[in-house]
Amino acid sequence: MCVHRRLFTMTKKKSSSTIQALFDLCADTFTQSSASPPSPNAIHKLSSLLDSIGPADVGLSDPSKEDDRGHGPFGFSSFNRVDRWAQPITYVDVHEGENFTMCIFCFPTSSVIPLHDHPGMTVLSKVLYGSLHVKGYDWVDPPRIRKPVGNDNSSVRLAKLAVDKVLTAPCSTSVLYPSSGGNLHSFTAITPCAVLDILAPPYDEFAGRRCSYYRDYPCSTLSKEDEKSDVEKEEEYAWLSEIDTPDDLYMRSGTYTGPPIHK
Repeated sequence: MCVHRRLFTMTKKKSSSTIQALFDLCADTFTQSSASPPSPNAIHKLSSLLDSIGPADVGLSDPSKEDDRGHGPFGFSSFNRVDRWAQPITYVDVHEGENFTMCIFCFPTSSVIPLHDHPGMTVLSKVLYGSLHVKGYDWVDPPRIRKPVGNDNSSVRLAKLAVDKVLTAPCSTSVLYPSSGGNLHSFTAITPCAVLDILAPPYDEFAGRRCSYYRDYPCSTLSKEDEKSDVEKEEEYAWLSEIDTPDDLYMRSGTYTGPPIHK
């Protein structure tokens, strides 16, 4: 009897936190490292649970008590003036596994994660606090690739604008898929903000899921005259050119301080 009571107590403790419930649901949903998105019902369940998560559920302090560098929740307090102007983004690894990754990005005001992709991945993003501008594209299918005039080394590929809006907490969870929802996107912090991300499957260079960065050009600037009739609204399209990882992308690791997750 005592053994059963102890097991019940351990199980109750294991599932007592919302972040634990989220981890358990992810583990049940993402059972293999597959590029195929989960069912709409599974995405709905994950999104609904993510919608209920706030800063305190992952160990973040009240953002009104943080400084404008976005480091308050993770104990970074000894920064000099150079660090302050560098405006680093804090990356916190909550869980990194074979089938999915859970992580937090903590942004100071005006910091940017440039346009990048999530090849073959489904990503759920929840803004925990603050305001974040999201701009995202999806590749046009079939692919349209061309070399700009006078450029012999690089090519550009046509993409359609999928999202261009500001998300302010509290707000619903955003979801992107391998080929829709804004798989190539950028983040710009309007205010200090934090985002909880679930990536499934995770980045894996050996599996062909390498993170690439891009620069976008208005459709009209690189389109040929005979291509303009193929695009109904040029403002909804852009040519994307792959670039090296930007030198000014400054991230540093933080420590997860939320409720423990039992895996």
